[in-house]
Amino acid sequence: MSRSITQPIGQKRLTNVAVVRLKKCGIRFEIACYKNKVLSWRSGVEKDLDEVLQSQIVYSNVSKGVLAKTKELKTAFGTDDQSKICLEILEKGELQVAGKERESQFSSQFRDIATIVMQKTINPNTQRPYTISMIERLMHDIHFAVDPHNSSKKQALEVIRELQKHFPIKRSPMRLRLVIPIRNFTSLMEKLNTWNAVITSKDESGDQSSVVFEMDPGFFRECDTLVRNLQGRLEILAMSVHMDGDAHVDNFDDFEDISSSSIKESNDSVFKLTERIQKQTISTGNGNPEEKETKQNRCNTCDAVVGDSKQYREHFKSDWHKHNLRRKTRQLPPLTQEECLSDLEMSDSRADLKDYAF
Repeated sequence: MSRSITQPIGQKRLTNVAVVRLKKCGIRFEIACYKNKVLSWRSGVEKDLDEVLQSQIVYSNVSKGVLAKTKELKTAFGTDDQSKICLEILEKGELQVAGKERESQFSSQFRDIATIVMQKTINPNTQRPYTISMIERLMHDIHFAVDPHNSSKKQALEVIRELQKHFPIKRSPMRLRLVIPIRNFTSLMEKLNTWNAVITSKDESGDQSSVVFEMDPGFFRECDTLVRNLQGRLEILAMSVHMDGDAHVDNFDDFEDISSSSIKESNDSVFKLTERIQKQTISTGNGNPEEKETKQNRCNTCDAVVGDSKQYREHFKSDWHKHNLRRKTRQLPPLTQEECLSDLEMSDSRADLKDYAF
């Protein structure tokens, strides 16, 4: 007796896909898309639907290849046109990603937000931007969570407003040049005083007056409207104005309160620390001088020659090497032994002061 072979005809298995899922009327619908194309479609970069969808078919379960029933499609969407349904799911559905991939996306967006915050803010005390690592630490302190459905720029502005409630931070001013008729110059100056703008230069030529100033970016739209009403011209010279260099936690220390006696004590401790690190880095054995000069080992992390193999091993345990390792992880250049001593001593003294704002 021959047996008939039953082959499923309602299944279409797809692999290596990005699944977009939408639950409507209590029924789950899925579509199969190409990886990294869904976000491009939603951001408007990708326009060709065929480059986004692997097939214009609606599934109940993409991983098992189960197609959605026509009755369920009409119940949920009011139509059985799968092309229109695919567009709706692609627009409103939730993109399914793996745990590691989601974590990587969140980490990348968190870094992008921190970068935008760094570019748009300064320390009001030093007029310098904060470092990216410090911005990230402050974002962790306020328990900021990335929202994948909002743009990085919008979230960065929200972060700035939240950070201003707890830490000394403000928007870096933008530098503008306005050219308007002389008859409207008085009303412009009154408005600039209202905005607390800092005027850097003024100039008059013929019946036109120009002024270069710095102001808070929050007044830019109002300024643009004012220039249009005054029949003038606006030119953006710099989106973010700040002094060169970075602001660190060190800037929150009140160095003026340190007396001359404490400075003398810190200098004495520097010499003590010098002796301690020298004992760690240079071995004081009584061997033959000719044997010491046989081989010189070089530490690439500290960019220095540290002696024979025994001294080389001891060097790796020293504070000098450990401090340069920490700098290397932050992509900073290595310090010499003397610079390391001063840096370590200053960080110890600042830790004892505990006077910074946060």
